[in-house]
Amino acid sequence: MNFEKYLLEQMNRHPSTQPQDIVKHCYQAAYGAEHLLSDRDAARNYLEREYALTEAENVEVYERLSEDVCRVNLAAWKKKGLPLEWLFNMFAACACIKENAHELFCSYLKAAEKIVMQGQTGFLFSDWQSYLANYKKTGMTAVHHSPQYRECERPAYRIVDSRYVRLLPILELAEREMRGGRVCVIAIDGRAASGKTTMSKQLKLILDADIIQMDDFFLPAELRTEERFHTPGANVHYERFIEEVLPNLSRPESFSYRIFDCSKMDYAGECVIGKKPFRIVEGSYSCHPAFGKYASITVFSDIKSEEQIKRIYHRNGVHMLEMFRERWIPLEEKYFEHYLIQQNADVSL
Repeated sequence: MNFEKYLLEQMNRHPSTQPQDIVKHCYQAAYGAEHLLSDRDAARNYLEREYALTEAENVEVYERLSEDVCRVNLAAWKKKGLPLEWLFNMFAACACIKENAHELFCSYLKAAEKIVMQGQTGFLFSDWQSYLANYKKTGMTAVHHSPQYRECERPAYRIVDSRYVRLLPILELAEREMRGGRVCVIAIDGRAASGKTTMSKQLKLILDADIIQMDDFFLPAELRTEERFHTPGANVHYERFIEEVLPNLSRPESFSYRIFDCSKMDYAGECVIGKKPFRIVEGSYSCHPAFGKYASITVFSDIKSEEQIKRIYHRNGVHMLEMFRERWIPLEEKYFEHYLIQQNADVSL
């Protein structure tokens, strides 16, 4: 597994690492930040106090502890001028107990022990054995950094799921847009099964945003003609989006639009969009040129073909996979290529 690689990177980056710090690394990689968020208000207040004492520096924004977990450095976050509330929201979203956390923790400790045995640390193997024996006697709970580490490395960070840090390019653009005091609209277009919905939910949580889904603008039966499907990007009801959504997106007022349920092939209620300063338009065709340049930030969500097929198979089953292969994916690709959607996006992930 790649855990050994990340542990070695941390030790090289922070040469004062002691056995206690390796255990902390293993614990955070397995458990995340769960042990720090029993009281949400207290955790926010503690972050604010620590942030106020942290000097802004040009350091790496995040450091990986494993494939799934990162430390986000407060000094770098402050240097970029990103809202502290966004970091807290990311941190809080990742503060939960994983089902296999204890097993994962034990496997990480074993991996760490191999590295220590190989002499790749700044301390002796006997130091590791001694610390670990005492640690196990005390119940294997969360630990602080060692005094040496705190003095030399001055750690100030929060634990975040690695899937959130990929959003940093979007967050940096969003921070600039919010300075003007206007509603910031983020359009997330991209390939089927590339993670557009997941990305929009993550941004919703971080930014406290509302989401408009392009799936709500599925074509009614009377518009689903072969002639229409020959036109790139016409297999979405863009006319209704222009009528019901587009005039309201940049206004700081609540509005609603009709939802089309493709399983019933009929309209099914309304979606109400509030007065929040961030709005996300999510789904293929959200960057359709018929809408003009309505979005403050445009994002293209990409995925390799092989992975796309795997995800659709697991998500939708064999029958729908063939439908995607034969119809929906070719229509999307025609739209992307004809209008250069990925090339014109502000961010491609």
